[in-house]
Amino acid sequence: MDPLCRLRLRYGLLQPHPVEHLDRQLIRAAVIQALEEDLGCGDATSLACIPTEAESTARMNARECLTVAGLAFAEMAFRELAPNARIRQCVEDGHSCTPGTTLLEVSGPARALLSAERVALNFVQRLSGVATATSRYVRAVDGTGARILDTRKTTPGWRRFEKYAVRCGGGVNHRMGLHDRILIKDNHLAALADASPDPVTAAVRRARSQFPTLFVQVEADTLDQAQRAAEAGADGILLDNMPPEMLREALKRIAGRCQTEASGGINEGTLRGVAESGVDFISVGAITHSARAVDIGLDFLP
Repeated sequence: MDPLCRLRLRYGLLQPHPVEHLDRQLIRAAVIQALEEDLGCGDATSLACIPTEAESTARMNARECLTVAGLAFAEMAFRELAPNARIRQCVEDGHSCTPGTTLLEVSGPARALLSAERVALNFVQRLSGVATATSRYVRAVDGTGARILDTRKTTPGWRRFEKYAVRCGGGVNHRMGLHDRILIKDNHLAALADASPDPVTAAVRRARSQFPTLFVQVEADTLDQAQRAAEAGADGILLDNMPPEMLREALKRIAGRCQTEASGGINEGTLRGVAESGVDFISVGAITHSARAVDIGLDFLP
């Protein structure tokens, strides 16, 4: 790797694969799958009750304070069933909203709008939930210099979507998968228990030799592991399940030689103390695996 590129990676100025935008075809494929799952052979209720020629206008409204993500999925759901629908996005993804804010307005065939309603809401409620949770964590560390990272603890098949939502909430994407960053974890080190000169050093050297262009990070459970990882030339060290006082001691031993990340058991109650220890990043699985779908409704106008 070019030395300047490695330096930029080390100090967080370059992320491997940030999810800033979602490809339209990726969105469409997910929406079509969701519509097929929901519609089956047809929306029996709308077919029975709503006249073919009926037209309606509906507004997607926030019913609580939230950070928006996923409006393109909602628009796609309506367009798939009503290609000529008139759709107006009233806010952008990443926008913070108060209750009553209209996110999107759609006009078109009433049957189509009713049939697409749940799929459209499911995407926006879930992804806005991730963005909202991320935003809370980002605000909690404001002023400390620490940044919030996501993890691989995502809904199967939704990783790119949820990582996009994390960015909408102000967070930073960690690795997309096992292929784009090396993270040497406790089980890797356990499998290298007899390696020379020690498991951490051996793992870093092997990783650097096999994949010289990848960011190499080591998960450290102890101060000794953290120091060895820094001495071995790791680009980053994940300080796992360490209280703030232990994190501060780890940072002294690392002495600015690489990027630092705190992880493990971190919640909104402990977050600020961890951030004030001086770590560069804090990874939080809860912003994806435990994010609550926020309350958003689709209200049809009279």
